[in-house]
Amino acid sequence: MITQTQTIDLNTPTGVMRCTQYRPVEEGQFSSIIFYSEIFQNTAPIERTARIMAGHGFIVLVPEVFHELNPIGTVLAYDDAGKDKGNEDKFTKTLESHDTDTEAMVDFLKQQSYSNGLIGSMGVCIGGHLAYRAALNKSVSASFCLYATDIHSNTLPCTEGNDSLTRTKDMDADFCMVWGRQDPHVSPEGRQKIYQNLMETERNFTWHEFNAQHAFMRDEGDRYDAEAAFKCYNLATNFFHTRLK
Repeated sequence: MITQTQTIDLNTPTGVMRCTQYRPVEEGQFSSIIFYSEIFQNTAPIERTARIMAGHGFIVLVPEVFHELNPIGTVLAYDDAGKDKGNEDKFTKTLESHDTDTEAMVDFLKQQSYSNGLIGSMGVCIGGHLAYRAALNKSVSASFCLYATDIHSNTLPCTEGNDSLTRTKDMDADFCMVWGRQDPHVSPEGRQKIYQNLMETERNFTWHEFNAQHAFMRDEGDRYDAEAAFKCYNLATNFFHTRLK
C-alpha cells in the first residue's frame, strides 16, 4: 500500500509528545501499531521500518520516547555522543512516564475515524521493552518485541514492584519475542529469565532467536542482518494481521 505521513503532537502529563504517524493512503479503517524506537528516537532506519509496516495495512504511530528530556524533533546520531545522551535519557525517564505516554497514544488512536480500534505495539531495543510494557494497557492486545533490553535486569527507573518483569502477570496481550543470540545486552540467562516468567504467568507468547547481534534490524551499520530482518518483517506482519482482526 502507498502510505502517507503526519506529524502529531499529543499532550501527556510530562509535556507535549511529538509523534509521527504513517498510514495507508487508501480509505478505510485499519488496525494500529504503536512503534517504539531505540534510544536515538525517530531515526531514518526507524522511519523505514514504520513505513514498511504501514505499507502492509497498518496505522503506525512512532513517539519521541524521551520527549520531555529533549527539544521537540530531537533525533540522536548513531555515534558515541548520541549513544551517551540516549542512555542518559533511558536511565532518567521512569516507566510510569512511559505508561502515560502509551495511554495518550491509545486514546488518540481510538478517536480516529480511520482506526478500527484494534491496537498492537512493536519496538526495538528499549522500544522492545516499551512494546512489552505497553501490554499493561488493556487496549493493547498484541506486542511484537525485538531484542528488548532491561526487562530481565530491572534497570529502568520505576517504583518498587512496578518493573515490567514483575508486572507481566498483569498483561493480557499476545507476545512475540525476538532475540539475537549474539546480543551482549540480553544474555542467555537474561532471555531464560524472561521466558520462564512468561511461562510461569501463563501468558500467550511465541519465541524466536536468531544468530544475530543486537540491533540486527537496523539497516545502517555493521550489525544489520538483511536476511534476519526480512524474516522478522514477515513474522511481524503475520502476527499483527492475525492478532489484530
